[in-house]
Amino acid sequence: MVLATNLGYPRIGARRELKKATESYWKGDLSEAELVNAASEIRKANWSTQKEAGLDMIPVGDFSFYDQVLDMTALVGAIPSRYNFQGDLVDLPTYFAMARGNDTVTAMEMTKWFDTNYHYIVPEFEAGTDFKISSSKIFDETREALDMGIPARPVLVGPVTYLSMGKTKDESDALALLPKLLPVYKEILSRLKTMGIEWVQIDEPILAMDINDAQKSALKTSCDALAGCGVKICLATYFCGLRDNEALALSLPFDALHIDLKRAPEQLDSVVQNFPAGKILSLGLIDGRNIWRANLRDALAKAQIASDKLGADRVWIAPSCSMIHSPNDLDLEVRMDEQLKSWMAYSKQKLSEIVSLRDGLANGESSIQDIFAASDAVVKDRATSPRIHNDAVKCRMSRLDASMFRRSSEFSKRREKQHAALGLPTFPTTSIGSFPQTKEIREARASYKRGDLDLQSYQQAMRDEITRVVRFQEDLDIDVLVHGEPERNDMVEYFGEQLQGYTFSQNGWVQSYGSRYVKPPIIFGDVSRPTPMTVEWSAYAQSLTQRPMKGMLTGPITMLFWSFVRDDQPRSETCKQISLAIRDEVHDLEEAGIKVIQIDEPAIREGLPLRRADWKNYLGWAVDSFRLSASCVHDETQIHTHMCYSEFNDIIDSIADLDADAISIETSRSQMELLEAFVSFDYPNEIGPGVYDIHSPRIPTQDEMIILLEKAALVLDPSQIWVNPDCGLKTRGWKEVEPALRHMVDAAKIMRKRVG
Repeated sequence: MVLATNLGYPRIGARRELKKATESYWKGDLSEAELVNAASEIRKANWSTQKEAGLDMIPVGDFSFYDQVLDMTALVGAIPSRYNFQGDLVDLPTYFAMARGNDTVTAMEMTKWFDTNYHYIVPEFEAGTDFKISSSKIFDETREALDMGIPARPVLVGPVTYLSMGKTKDESDALALLPKLLPVYKEILSRLKTMGIEWVQIDEPILAMDINDAQKSALKTSCDALAGCGVKICLATYFCGLRDNEALALSLPFDALHIDLKRAPEQLDSVVQNFPAGKILSLGLIDGRNIWRANLRDALAKAQIASDKLGADRVWIAPSCSMIHSPNDLDLEVRMDEQLKSWMAYSKQKLSEIVSLRDGLANGESSIQDIFAASDAVVKDRATSPRIHNDAVKCRMSRLDASMFRRSSEFSKRREKQHAALGLPTFPTTSIGSFPQTKEIREARASYKRGDLDLQSYQQAMRDEITRVVRFQEDLDIDVLVHGEPERNDMVEYFGEQLQGYTFSQNGWVQSYGSRYVKPPIIFGDVSRPTPMTVEWSAYAQSLTQRPMKGMLTGPITMLFWSFVRDDQPRSETCKQISLAIRDEVHDLEEAGIKVIQIDEPAIREGLPLRRADWKNYLGWAVDSFRLSASCVHDETQIHTHMCYSEFNDIIDSIADLDADAISIETSRSQMELLEAFVSFDYPNEIGPGVYDIHSPRIPTQDEMIILLEKAALVLDPSQIWVNPDCGLKTRGWKEVEPALRHMVDAAKIMRKRVG
């Protein structure tokens, strides 16, 4: 019979219990035993929710204290030597040291997981890397689930995806390690079999990407090896279609194959027509990455195509991918607009959609007639609601012309005017935007939102904090200041709350990395800016100082990709609507006397389609969207952008096409490795290679920063180089920030003396 399954469930807890427990542990307020117990309670609640919803298979091992790829690194024992791992079982202090670093050791690199806003800890390999089972986590959690009577399906990152998403620290090939890695995977599967496990989910999303012959061969080798371990393998692909990898995927010795039919519905017919006999097809019909309710009638029609060809006993119903990219429970949204809420489904509600499709396929549409009627009503309501459409926005979009997408002068001319206007030294210092958000700041914002603090008192509290931050930066002798963003809860949500066409949640949290969770705004209709959003705060900050004050905005591409986006029109259209809203803000900031404006675009790389054939179209409208937002200013106004934790080599020409006057990037964890793209391309504009890893509690020394700047000065003209942290300082504490920034400024001054 058809089964209802899942690929992964939000690990953070319905009310962010994991964040609270983990951060309390880091602070020393919670013992390791208490943290482990809190994690166990979250897992049990997740499993119970899925079982009660009626799922036939439930993922185990999808829970993580920080990241599932880091969990895999611990499981197979690929621990970099600097952590002094002795080869037994990885303990929590070592695990968190790899993720975050500590006073004596740096963290491992972190980057985006495929095209999501989820960050993973990048595995590190060398030619001599050995593997052995070095964590009991997957086995402990499997036993925990089985003891609860959960129909458990353990989840592992597949060996080829794991090696492909890692980095070698020498010139070796990571895939060459596969013969040493596969025996460990086989041992893991054998142990799970002895525990009574029938099915194991092996995630190989690499099959949805452009892969080379070595990766194709590695997939065949690994699947052949794992097929003989005595457990049934569900090979999971997601985030894109199989396309030219379809024949390869269908030839592999899996027992079930999962495909993503939300990102790639067009692949269904071909996969069904060519599907091997006796195998099971898992249909990713419910969107694991967005919050809109499914069109169940349309989804059931797709399921019926597979069932008619293969038979219902060879079909599973599932989400498109793991639900870790979706919030937990819509029932917790007690203050959301009821009509908008009726259009949505969070992870808990998606479980019901999966089960409904299973029941409809197994027993006929009439068996879920009432559920179908409710789904049809939502589809009609969304399509016809006047709240979706704004004639003024559509009129403005129709009037876009080429002049709105370019600055009035080329960079070399702008640069002369900007240097004359700003009068900055070589190696100018700045920060990325935010400063530590203390308990007092958060409480003031929360009190104002609750109505416990009046507007005047709230504004005064924010002004007091801005004054403190400005004076702090002046004391450090930073060259271009920021106001610190005390009024902002999140770099996207803050703007979404002020734009028409957006709504927002109270509990729509998703994990970005570790204990960093975000609440993506929700774009449900045409986007516009009713009033200025940041001008008052930036203008006040500028009034406190003679130094340049940098206006801080989130760019249209990041506003798009870090939101839950409407799915009833092309994303390019929505992005340009956002661009016009940001353009209005840029214009007003300049009019208010702000001469340096930063438009952050950390999402431009993650928005890149997984298939290279789709890049040109995406990069075309993404670059246009940024330029539309920024090209309204005079030559003297300097436009910055910031991008973090991204590989730029393959899109560097598009980065240059953004035509930002200065770009800041993450480079400290990679020891300036990411700078190579800008060097080989001969990037003409100015660059701020981050010298302070703000994602680690570790305080870098002045000498460490000088070493990084020296590396940058070897390959860039010193006149190009800005000095800044990797990212905003919101999540750090003042005790870390003050010495780190002082070291940063002193390092810049030393470099000025050296270059003259």
